[in-house]
Amino acid sequence: MESKFFQFLKLVGVGFKARTEQGGRELFLKLGYSHEVQFTAPPAVRVFCFKPNIICCTGIDKHRVHHFAGAVRSSKPPEVYKGKGILYIDEVIKLKPGKKQQKK
Repeated sequence: MESKFFQFLKLVGVGFKARTEQGGRELFLKLGYSHEVQFTAPPAVRVFCFKPNIICCTGIDKHRVHHFAGAVRSSKPPEVYKGKGILYIDEVIKLKPGKKQQKK
């Protein structure tokens, strides 16, 4: 399969890991839940893990690649207070300040 479209995802968080099986057909994510989250890639999409925290979705159909990457990202979207979650590799999260202690 000749891959033309790529979408990279980055896992940010302590203990967040990804692994693939069956030649890029199955994706398993450890995201701090009590179980592993499993994704099965569509027929025109392959998934690779370069590191335990970098995921590459690749394929010949742009729509399917981006749709699958969005589905993976929706399992743990980035939060705005600590910046943890699944981010696109070029995404920048602007962090919100937490509660500030009031002075009397």
